[in-house]
Amino acid sequence: MALNIIWISFFLIAFLVALVKLVFFGDMEIFPAMVQSTFDMAKTGFELSLGLTGVMTLWLGIMRVGEKGGMVNHLSRAINPLFRRLFPDIPANHPVQGSILMNIAANMLGLDNAATPMGLKAMNQLQELNPDKEKASNAMIMFLVLNTSGLTLIPISVMVYRTQMGAADPADIFLPILIATFISTLTGIIAVSAVQRINLMRREILLYLGTFTLLVAAMIWFFTTLPREQLSTFSAVTSNVILFAVIILFIVLGVRKKVNVYDAFIEGAKEGFTIAIKIIPFLVAILVAIGVFRTSGAMEYLVDGLAGLFAWMGFDTEFTKALPTAFMKPLSGSGARGLMIETMNAYGVDSFAGKLACTLQGATDTTFYIIAVYFGSVGIRNTRHAVSCGLIADLAGIIAAILMAYLFFGN
Repeated sequence: MALNIIWISFFLIAFLVALVKLVFFGDMEIFPAMVQSTFDMAKTGFELSLGLTGVMTLWLGIMRVGEKGGMVNHLSRAINPLFRRLFPDIPANHPVQGSILMNIAANMLGLDNAATPMGLKAMNQLQELNPDKEKASNAMIMFLVLNTSGLTLIPISVMVYRTQMGAADPADIFLPILIATFISTLTGIIAVSAVQRINLMRREILLYLGTFTLLVAAMIWFFTTLPREQLSTFSAVTSNVILFAVIILFIVLGVRKKVNVYDAFIEGAKEGFTIAIKIIPFLVAILVAIGVFRTSGAMEYLVDGLAGLFAWMGFDTEFTKALPTAFMKPLSGSGARGLMIETMNAYGVDSFAGKLACTLQGATDTTFYIIAVYFGSVGIRNTRHAVSCGLIADLAGIIAAILMAYLFFGN
């Protein structure tokens, strides 16, 4: 529903802006330009989707190797002590703990197709424990906010799009996204815990969250000490070393578990090809709407208005070019993806705005969509503080993404 309203709004606003230009300013070229943009963006969406096939096939094949090799199970066992404290209302050894852990672990690895079924299963199990079947329980809300905050270790989809659009180093956004998404998740946990009166000062929680926070803080401090000319190079090298090490780890785990690594890769690769083809209509639809919105001048007015506001407040305004992606992300994943691509098209895939848009895309997840799907699957009508805590996490992720972009990519 949200995406339907957004899609229609893009066209209606573009039409009204173009009509004002035609009637009051005599711009005779605006409507022909808008029609031409529909053809251009449809072609761009189609070509981009086809070009994604190879990279998507590669990475989903690698991810399937990791899944078969037991990486999801290893992550689940590693974070189980923390999750027992964050979900105090769930009975010990209840099956839902396994579903939640598998869902979060799959999300952390970017295995969206595996994460969603596990998440829906977890939500149904949580509903069985819920005394009020129309009101979200505390455990449900914590689970939802952990999903909407978008903690991801490997931002595959963002790197895939950057590869397709010719980025000099598609993985250079890896560390900024990792830091921003961690801050978003930590903020979400704190927000929900404050409302639900969960004691975050327990030993297990402090050990996990404290260790992760110190690692992220140390990482940020280290990069701030590097000279500007070395920062981007060191970040890119580190990101690529980590990613290649992950690939090797997945293969080693598969071999150790006596998995046919090649067959597992082919199984996942086939799924990647199917997904790349299936996204063509969705990508074309959103890119055409965004193309019309930009060609009409509406996008320029929005960005200029924000730039003027932040300039008046004394801030650098370069980041405002990527803000449409941030505004769209809580509402629509595909819409935000389209705006990310459009930003890279407009300003350059390796521009500051282009890299920031990618960082914003990977920093959080689609809050309203996830809440609608997960709560809708079990008939929850009263979401209580799920939306507010999810949006607080989103805001923290957006601010963190902007700060990380200035740290890693600023001049």
